[in-house]
Amino acid sequence: MATLRNLRSKSTILQQLRNYCSSPSSILTGDSKTILTSKEKTRAALSLLKSETNPEKIIDICRAAALTPESRLDRIAFSVSISKLAKSNYYEGIRVFLEELKNRPDLRNERFVSHSIVLYGQAGMSQNAITTFEQMEQMGIRRTVKSFNSLLFSCILAKKYDEVKRIFTDFPTMYKIEPDIDSYNTVIKAFCEAGESISGYSIIAEMDRKRCKPNATTFANLIAGFYKEEKFDDVGKVLKSMEEHGMKPGLSMYNVRIESLCKLGRSFEAKALLDGMLERDMKPNTKTYTSLIHGFCKEGKFEDAKNLFKNMVNRGCKPNSDCYFTLIYFLCQGGDYETALQISKQSIEKNWVPNFTTMKSLVEGLVTVSKVDEAKELVGLVKEKFPKHADLWKETEEKLSN
Repeated sequence: MATLRNLRSKSTILQQLRNYCSSPSSILTGDSKTILTSKEKTRAALSLLKSETNPEKIIDICRAAALTPESRLDRIAFSVSISKLAKSNYYEGIRVFLEELKNRPDLRNERFVSHSIVLYGQAGMSQNAITTFEQMEQMGIRRTVKSFNSLLFSCILAKKYDEVKRIFTDFPTMYKIEPDIDSYNTVIKAFCEAGESISGYSIIAEMDRKRCKPNATTFANLIAGFYKEEKFDDVGKVLKSMEEHGMKPGLSMYNVRIESLCKLGRSFEAKALLDGMLERDMKPNTKTYTSLIHGFCKEGKFEDAKNLFKNMVNRGCKPNSDCYFTLIYFLCQGGDYETALQISKQSIEKNWVPNFTTMKSLVEGLVTVSKVDEAKELVGLVKEKFPKHADLWKETEEKLSN
């Protein structure tokens, strides 16, 4: 009976996917006459996907946009769609949709198959990813290290770390594939995410035997793993090994170390690394400062976070939206509504507006410190940027008027 119900479920999904929409272009434009370029189709799709929750409609939006992995925007749309479908437990729909795409003439190539393997991993469907890889020859598509690396990565996304080890050990011989630097780095990342960073040493030893020179990513993955496990002696050993391989820590390595320390609640140690960078005339970037600001905020050290933000701007390093949003959110949590207001205005000027929950918290906080006029002005600014969401502010505005 269970099998029969399962078959009926699959049949229903297939029928829904085939018949849901008779006019794909109207999904994106609202009419069937407007002609869009491929980029305009993707932008329209992404806009619709933000609020869509119906699984069939999500798939129809993707189908109407004729997405391909060639474009970065299209890859984002694919990722957003698969995440939403997986959240709805629409796994059979994901499988049917991706299998359908493989029959499109423009997608019968290794690049799309590799991307579909990653999407299966993102959905937690690692077995489907493995099956897709195994069936490539039947599809007339040659396997290379590119699709092999996609399979390893998909298993990391699905958190199937044992599968990463098995595939890395067995598949190169089975399918006559020579692992490359990305293969080794992905396996090291898998060990580190599984809490087995120590196994990364054996991978580096194998790389040396195969004359595959480690790169910055190799050591960065390993160091992030040892920090996560709080094995600080091993961090030092990896840094020494890095030097022995003729490499010096660059900005990316400092950023990994700073972010790792901040995650452990050791932001002052991370700040010492920043000071060391500046002494060496090494220029930090936005990621460096954002990690530190987030770290200090999480530890409740708001003055340090604000000072870092000022120093960042004074040094000519431009904050990104994440940096603004992080600081505004935590300043509201800490009750510093006036500073949060100043920073939110700077952010809004750049067309970066924090989410509704954060802005509502700021508006209500301003009222508690007798800044009602400022609160009203802020609501007006946000409504001007997002007129479609004006109704969300109705209750708040009524309270401000009383």
